[in-house]
Amino acid sequence: MGTWRGLRVAFVLGSLFMVLLIIAYWDDVGRPNLYPFQDPKHKSLPSGWRGPSTTVSPSSSSVVQVQTRASVAGSSNAEIPPEETPEKPAGERQMRKEEGEGDEEREQEARKQRIVDVCSGKEALEFPGRTRAFEQIPFRELDHLIVDDTHQIIYCYVPKVACTNWKRIMVVLSQSLISPSTGKPYTDPQSVPADLVHNSSLHLTFAKFWRHYGSLSRHLMALKLQHYTKFLFVRDPFVRLISAFRNKLGRPNEDFYRQFGSVMLRRYGNASGSVAETAAEAFAAGIKPTFRQFVTYLLDPETERESIFNEHWRQVYRLCHPCQVKYDFIGRLETLETDSEQLLKLLKVDHLLQFPSGPRNRTAASWETDWFAEIPITERRELYKLYKPDFELFGYATPDSVLHH
Repeated sequence: MGTWRGLRVAFVLGSLFMVLLIIAYWDDVGRPNLYPFQDPKHKSLPSGWRGPSTTVSPSSSSVVQVQTRASVAGSSNAEIPPEETPEKPAGERQMRKEEGEGDEEREQEARKQRIVDVCSGKEALEFPGRTRAFEQIPFRELDHLIVDDTHQIIYCYVPKVACTNWKRIMVVLSQSLISPSTGKPYTDPQSVPADLVHNSSLHLTFAKFWRHYGSLSRHLMALKLQHYTKFLFVRDPFVRLISAFRNKLGRPNEDFYRQFGSVMLRRYGNASGSVAETAAEAFAAGIKPTFRQFVTYLLDPETERESIFNEHWRQVYRLCHPCQVKYDFIGRLETLETDSEQLLKLLKVDHLLQFPSGPRNRTAASWETDWFAEIPITERRELYKLYKPDFELFGYATPDSVLHH
């Protein structure tokens, strides 16, 4: 009997000890999280690239647990001391500031609600992929979702929407590129070479997760989507198309000429003889793709059968999957400066860097009438149908001046 009583006492004491241990562990961790460290073994990395020193084995059945460094809204690195709270101005100036911040927050909520309404079918608009689950999206279609584990940020970049400067910011935050002049990671986004930030080897994207984490990939993506701050920047879809044409096909660009421009000239140019092999020769001869040929190419069923649109004119809903990814912030190029300032505060990195200033793309909505003047009304309307999901998802007005005049 004495032995049995002793075992009961030991069991009770052991249970109490486990309860206390669980409470202590929970207080220390805050909540359970699984954040894998990035694998540094990238191939074809640009000179100066460096990655974190810890790896996660794809075949491992366990995942490293680390203490959460931020709330769901995102945070800066735990090692960086928090910014001191500035002394608040008094009186009317402070009231105007608070009213402005309130307006910005209400605008963000309206933008996010707009996406929810369109994706839920409330707007009676159907488009490919609207109802599919995130797990059904192929890895190759997740190559625009850049992940920064240090600051718990996910950025979906959209070409022709300030993506060069936002990629620069992601490079600085992730410390993934060494400056040859200092031998240390870049700290000023403006000083990061623009040609380097578009090197895909420099960024960890969801598309690379399978190679890094194997069967854990989908689980890890779901965790990051739940806990990280997710953002993207968008632009009037037709204005973005004009900007893409001007930049990639309206001036000599050998890669884009060979892959797209020469195809447009052969199919729709009615040019006598053979098409020039290089962009330099074509432009020198005055035979170059026109905007009308570009639009015809986009509407050609053969184009869609050949491959998905190039990223510079691919629809944003196909680049960033807003019906599957619940973005915390939707910025617009039309309000780039104010949106960028607001976003850096949301990410809690505004004390580390500023959005790069300087020249920006000046293609404007007021140009649409002139650019579409040579496009038949029927083709304009077909093009609008092609990009209507982007107009509706991100709250851009129907371009009546283009569709009805």
